[in-house]
Amino acid sequence: MRYSAWQIFSKAFKPASAWAPIWREPDPKPAYDVIIIGGGGHGLATAYYLARNHGLTNVAVLEKGYLGGGNIGRNTTIVRANYHLDGNTEFYSHSLKLWEGLELDLNYNLMMSQRGIINLAHSDGQMDFYARRGNAIRMQGDDAELLGRDAVRAEYPYLNHDDPRFPIFGGLRQKRAGTARHDAVAWGFARGADMRGVDLIQNCAVTGFRIENGTVRGVETTRGPILAGKVGMAVAGRSTQVADMAGFRLPIETHVLQAFVTEGLNPILPGVVTFGMGHFYISQSDKGGLVFGGELDFYNSYAARGNLPMVEHVCEAGMAMWPAIGKARMLRSWGGLMDMSMDGSPIIDRTPIEGLYFNGGWCYGGFKATPASGHCFAHLIATDSPSPHATKLRMDRFETGHVLDEEGTGAQPNRH
Repeated sequence: MRYSAWQIFSKAFKPASAWAPIWREPDPKPAYDVIIIGGGGHGLATAYYLARNHGLTNVAVLEKGYLGGGNIGRNTTIVRANYHLDGNTEFYSHSLKLWEGLELDLNYNLMMSQRGIINLAHSDGQMDFYARRGNAIRMQGDDAELLGRDAVRAEYPYLNHDDPRFPIFGGLRQKRAGTARHDAVAWGFARGADMRGVDLIQNCAVTGFRIENGTVRGVETTRGPILAGKVGMAVAGRSTQVADMAGFRLPIETHVLQAFVTEGLNPILPGVVTFGMGHFYISQSDKGGLVFGGELDFYNSYAARGNLPMVEHVCEAGMAMWPAIGKARMLRSWGGLMDMSMDGSPIIDRTPIEGLYFNGGWCYGGFKATPASGHCFAHLIATDSPSPHATKLRMDRFETGHVLDEEGTGAQPNRH
C-alpha cells in the first residue's frame, strides 16, 4: 500500500480498521539468508536497505521486545552533519543526504524538520575551533556558518548572553540540520522492509549463537533455533552482552543517558541549540514541549533509568544558558542505554566470527546516523566489503591507533 492524499481523503470518514496494518506478524522460519538482531532504527534500516539495494529479501529482524522500543523511541531526535574528523564527517554527511530524501523513499511521514542547529561558543578559543570545524564541514560539502555575538543575540535574544561565567561569543550554525519524529523513523523503515518481504519478528530474544569451526550458522532464540548464512548485530547498549554470547569482547561500555521533556509551550525555539560550556542540547517538539538532554550518568549500567544528581546537573546547564526555562514544568524523563566506544565514534565491521557482523558504538550519535548506518551495514553484510562511506569505522582501529577521537578526550567512554 502506498499512502497518498486520495487515500487519506477516502478513508477519513471510515473506522480505523479500514487501514491495513503496516507490517505483518509472521512466525519465524527455520532458516534465513540473513538475520538482523535488533529491531530498532539501525536494525530495521539495515533490513530495509538489504532488500531495497541488494535484493536480499529472505531476511529476518529479531527483536526481544517490540519494534522501536529501544533507543530509537527514547532519544532527543536531533539530525545533523557537523562532525570534524575524516571518517566521521563523510559518514554523517551521507546520513544527512539520506535523511533529506527519506520520506519520499519510504512513502512515510517522518516529520523531518530542517530547522537548523547552532552550537554556542563562550570564548575566543571556542570561536577559533568552530571556525576550523566549520571549514572542515564545508570542505566535505555540507553547510556551516560562523555567527558572531550580535547575530546570535538577534536570533536568540532570550539566551543568557552576558553571563559573567559563560558569555556567548557567537556560534556555529548548520541550517540543514534539524529534527525528525523518532518512532516514525522506526515505523517507516519497518513498513518499507516488510513490504519487500522481510520478516519482522517481535518478542523473540536471542539467547545464543550456533557457531561451527569459527563460522556462525544461526542463533538460539526464545522461539527456537533459527539458522542463517549471515548474522548482523545492531543492539545498541546490549552490544557487549550479545557479543559475550558469541565469545568475543568489544571496545565498548554501556552507560545511561537521560533525556527530558517539559509541558507544551507556545513556539519559541526555532531550531536546536547546544551549550558550549557543558553538554546540554535543546529543541522544541511539534507538541510544544522543550526536549533536552546532557551528560551521561557516568557509571556502567544496563538499566534504562538514571539518577537524580544528573537530572540536577543537566537542568543547571540549561538554566545557565537559558534562565527562563526554569519556569517550565518538566513532565517526564527517561534513560537510554548508550553503547559508548573507546574513542566516541561508531563501529561498522566484521567480527572475529565468520559471517557475524557488528554495528554499534554509536555513543550520542545513533539517531542522526540511522539511515546511513543501515545503508552501510547492509552494504557490508551483502558484499563483505565496507561501504565507501564507512571505511574508517573499523573495529581494529583500536589496535592500530587509527582512532576517531572527535572530542579529543582519549579512551574514556564515559567522557564522550
